[in-house]
Amino acid sequence: MWHSLEHVSSLRDLIINITRILKDNGIIVVAVPNCDSWDAKYYKDHWAAYDVPRHLYHFTPKTLGLLFKNYSFKIVNTFPMIFDSFYISLLSEKYLSGKTKYFKALANGIKSNFYARKNEKNYSSLIYFLKKE
Repeated sequence: MWHSLEHVSSLRDLIINITRILKDNGIIVVAVPNCDSWDAKYYKDHWAAYDVPRHLYHFTPKTLGLLFKNYSFKIVNTFPMIFDSFYISLLSEKYLSGKTKYFKALANGIKSNFYARKNEKNYSSLIYFLKKE
């Protein structure tokens, strides 16, 4: 589910269906923006990955883990989407100022990734691998 979970109107129905069709030892791959990232905190209401009303839900590593834990899944691995911080910062800069600020977006993408590397891998977007417990 590549940047799609946040668009689903009924998470419960979706996860129940995934549980039903997932083979034994199957893995769910979910990529979503992380609303606890440095760039989310920096841009606040102008953070492009909020993308309301298209994004119905927003996740942190903790909340995504808790959601899937309710259906007996656990996160077995997480990977950063390093380039997302640059794209999200570019869009966020435009939302904030009305102008495309390439260098500021580049600098903030670097800051976001640097911060994430030092602070619990809290990148702008994350890829989760989940498995049935």
